[in-house]
Amino acid sequence: MRPFIALFLLALVGGCAVYGQYRLDQRYGAPDPRRFDRPRSTAALPVEYRRDVKPILDSRCVVCHACYDAPCQLQLGSYEGVTRGANGEQVYDAARLLAADPTRLFLDARSTAEWRSKGFHPVLNERNSTTEANREAGVMANLLALKRRFEFPSYGLLPRDRYDFSLDRSQQCPAIEEIGDFEAEHPEWGMPYGLPPLSERENRTLMAWLESGAPAAPEPALSAAERDQISRWEAFLNGADPKMRLMSRYLYEHWFLAHLYFDELPPGGYFELVRSRTAPGQPIDAIATRRPYDDPGVARVYYRLRPHRPALVSKTHMPYALNTARMARIKTWFLDEPYTVKALPSYEPKVSANPFITFEQIPVRSRYRLLLDEAQFTIMNFIKGPVCRGQVALNVIDDHFWIGFIHPDNPVFNETSAFLADVLKEVGLPTEQQSNALLTKWLLYSRGQTDYLRRKSELVNRRFTGRNSPSLSMLWDGDGYNPNAALTVFRHFDSASVVKGLLGDRPQTALIMGYTLLERIHYLLVAGFDVYGNTAHQLEARLYMDFLRMEGEMNFLALLPAGDRNAVRDFWYRGAGDEVKTYLNGSKAYFTQRTGVEYRTGDPLTELFGLWKAHLAPVLDHRHEYAQSTQDDPNAGLLKTLSGLRGRMLSILPESSFLTVQGEDGVDRHYTLIRNSAHSNISELFFEEDRRLPDEDTLLVARGFIGAYPNAFYRLRSNRLAAFIDQLGRLRSEQDYAEFAARFAVRRTDPRFWAHSDAVHEAFRKADPVEASLFDFNRLENR
Repeated sequence: MRPFIALFLLALVGGCAVYGQYRLDQRYGAPDPRRFDRPRSTAALPVEYRRDVKPILDSRCVVCHACYDAPCQLQLGSYEGVTRGANGEQVYDAARLLAADPTRLFLDARSTAEWRSKGFHPVLNERNSTTEANREAGVMANLLALKRRFEFPSYGLLPRDRYDFSLDRSQQCPAIEEIGDFEAEHPEWGMPYGLPPLSERENRTLMAWLESGAPAAPEPALSAAERDQISRWEAFLNGADPKMRLMSRYLYEHWFLAHLYFDELPPGGYFELVRSRTAPGQPIDAIATRRPYDDPGVARVYYRLRPHRPALVSKTHMPYALNTARMARIKTWFLDEPYTVKALPSYEPKVSANPFITFEQIPVRSRYRLLLDEAQFTIMNFIKGPVCRGQVALNVIDDHFWIGFIHPDNPVFNETSAFLADVLKEVGLPTEQQSNALLTKWLLYSRGQTDYLRRKSELVNRRFTGRNSPSLSMLWDGDGYNPNAALTVFRHFDSASVVKGLLGDRPQTALIMGYTLLERIHYLLVAGFDVYGNTAHQLEARLYMDFLRMEGEMNFLALLPAGDRNAVRDFWYRGAGDEVKTYLNGSKAYFTQRTGVEYRTGDPLTELFGLWKAHLAPVLDHRHEYAQSTQDDPNAGLLKTLSGLRGRMLSILPESSFLTVQGEDGVDRHYTLIRNSAHSNISELFFEEDRRLPDEDTLLVARGFIGAYPNAFYRLRSNRLAAFIDQLGRLRSEQDYAEFAARFAVRRTDPRFWAHSDAVHEAFRKADPVEASLFDFNRLENR
């Protein structure tokens, strides 16, 4: 009977949807997806999208509905995202056996009708445009109205049996034909979901816009200065000489995620670099491939700059400045260097997936110089790209570590890097299998990495001896001015962030990277990663990153005395599995020579961290370090006490939270509290909780905002900061935290929520106009 019952229910549900469509068709006419593709005059309308509606959508809706992990793929940061609508298929799917078709906004379809053929349903009314139809036949209008009908709580927690805020929660994506059933089953799920309702003014504006047919004026024209800059850069990127064409291909494959801007112009828009079938001066005809190095299918590719249209969101915003000085540096590295490009490389996967083959004609130092010039951006691609989402994807890195870089002008480095780049032409990355990978090939990649590491070990043990012994002088010092020389990475359980500078006194681990390591990580996790790929493709990227992280750690350990290296490494990998131990034991001979660093204490690891900071002091970025003096910050003394907290009580805190302290002078000062969770090791995919060491947890207090996904907001007056720290230090249970949050947190139900959100975003814009962008509230806790 069960199969028949299931079929009956399926038919019943499907029948309801069909009847709903029939009813809507009878009342308002058949849907026309082309309606929003046609330009419309907005001159006489009192409410218009860009002027009146977009600011509300950005501040109230985009904070949950942006990018790949937007619920129901509903991206509300642009008019094109609103008109595209929603799709119940999740982009992040951990059980995908075969690669899915990409659904990238502005790339994989060119009209609303095309999106409908890809399974997207409208959230606006696409039937006859009348006030009633626009209100009754649109999902967005219905969900806004649903929010007004339900009395949202003004304090406390939302009921956990009715609200699910987990990262991989099941999604409800009703089409207009199903909206009645959805509202009956979830009367409290109006939009914004799980957050306070819009103000009366905001709601009236959105409803007036929807009822008038959701009009939008054309995109504003670029300024003459912007057009001039675009022409200048497109001319530079589209030269006919083979040397220029190979340079541009390299730049594109490393800039394709960048939000490019012209910092010699007044602050304004951001741009994307795309491959086009058309030359500069003609309308862009973007080439949509899964990866930036896939075969474009045309004889000649043109690299074009087009405006970045969606709202800027912190989880993907990676600004990259284009200016006269940068163009000159690139020209020096890639065009003035005396080398010849005999033939342009092919796009055959075995070639294009391996940068050491594709770009072997470009000097290694030139490639490395580009990656270092904006090293934070280079690393940020790994951290903010599509690969870096979810606990399993992120547990490949520690919660707090520093990154430094081998100096590109070191002669031993140049010789070593050239040799290793040549070796790596024979070492494949898992991404060469493209989007439908087979785990059966994993041992092949593992053996390739092991053989590469053996050959690297033999080389460095020959080269780094005597006067060439590794020392701090071999680290890139930013050429005396570039703060990209030192970076700090934080993992926040299922997200991560990277900032300039060496934050904290003692990171959990540290990595030293050179060209070959940076390049492999980029082609593994950025250029070669397909978020729509199958499970094996994504799993192999995660597994292989273990090898690359260990290699960076080994580079750092070479700076320690030989007798201390294994002890530090064994501490980092306490309780690791047999396979990991075998790999580590085999690599303990990675570097056997003495260090060139002179130590004076019995704790060389702590001493090395201090020496590293001192060596790079002239270029270290201190913007996130809270002031040590009460003259610079009246909260300095208490912040020092707060940052000194250690141990198990911190495990009850959220991973990342924003603290706002209102001073006696009425000024709000903003800080980020980062809980650094300790682990015995991070060498396994699953059962992370079994490897937690909460007694070793630490808290880092940073000035300003770090991270795209705040888990909690705290707001208090400065005269309550001591009580905040005291109560935090006495946390022992979830009940303790509930009392703590009731006293200090701006919870989801707090009537002040949207005002506080606006104040935080405004403070971000004032403090850092270039990096300022919208935070994502999908990971806000309900505690």
